[in-house]
Amino acid sequence: MDRVIGLIAANFATDEMGELTDERTIASLPYGGRYRLVDFPLSNMVNSGITTVGIITPYKYRSIIDHVGAGKAWGLDRKNGGLFVLPGSVFGISSSGSRFLLRDIRRNVVYLMRSPAPYVLVTSANTVSNMDYSELLKRHLETGADITLVYNVADSDDTHRTGIKTDGDRVTEVIHGVSAGDKAFLDCFIISRSLLLKIVEWYSAIDYLDLFEVLEDDFDKMDVRAYMYEGYAKSIFTVQDYFKGSMDLLNMNVYDEIFSKDATIMTKVQDSVPTKYVKSAVVKNSLIPAGCVIAGSVENSILFRGVTVGKGAIVKNSIIMQSCVLGDGACIENAIIDRSNVIRAGTVIKGSAEEAFIKEKSIS
Repeated sequence: MDRVIGLIAANFATDEMGELTDERTIASLPYGGRYRLVDFPLSNMVNSGITTVGIITPYKYRSIIDHVGAGKAWGLDRKNGGLFVLPGSVFGISSSGSRFLLRDIRRNVVYLMRSPAPYVLVTSANTVSNMDYSELLKRHLETGADITLVYNVADSDDTHRTGIKTDGDRVTEVIHGVSAGDKAFLDCFIISRSLLLKIVEWYSAIDYLDLFEVLEDDFDKMDVRAYMYEGYAKSIFTVQDYFKGSMDLLNMNVYDEIFSKDATIMTKVQDSVPTKYVKSAVVKNSLIPAGCVIAGSVENSILFRGVTVGKGAIVKNSIIMQSCVLGDGACIENAIIDRSNVIRAGTVIKGSAEEAFIKEKSIS
């Protein structure tokens, strides 16, 4: 994997995440009790042996730069290679499925040109998986392909994901939207560095388009292959995706695969005291990190650091982000409570299984 450099496209924006991305990008969205979405592709690259990684930052870059810093948590604060924070253009809202804006790549050709590595592994920042990218490189080298795309089989209809049409494993077309059973692009691919630089040069006049939008008429001229990933992967484009993917982590099979001891998902270190459970606490099938105080009932839910659940309070099928305080007797069900909210005693907040209620981040 020393022949590969990584590039994480964290500049994707959408209007489907509601209040959750008013002040942050999807890449820095809290996930799984103590992580951010960008942690997953970043950790996968490091675990796969990639030691040079560039992150294309979004317009709202503060939260992601604050999180990744110099890459110390991932062992990327190094003299040779390491983490490169790269500028991104103003992406805007995309409804066509664009993830890899050609303009973002063109703005960062210096990053690509300075590396001697012959291959570039490119991913989005909004897919949760624990993937060994060395297997992707192995397949890419075996087939001699120009580009190899990673896909899985869609388990439901989804207008936001990109579908892949193939003849054998040869990609013939990419389409916007998938149906259950279709091959769905996981927004991850490997390409030779020289070819990527040539594409940027060839299509400089239309660099406002997505990489695969400009290539869609050239699949018959290039050898583009598809590689199936059989493990768990969840692409996050909407609030429903975020809520369902988070709840998937309460399934022990999914949890054990994503947070494998053999390939650790790394994140920014935040030291805190252990969680305190008082005698009245009742906790069932939930993820609760350090720094919390639990006096009430928590069931089928995910809490983040520093959450206080008051006596008699009930949290069910919900996500409670960092530093929230739930007063005595409060009831939270099918909801996402963003960070630093104080829910007064006796307050009832309920969404539905189909549409979670969102309480936006408190700025007070």
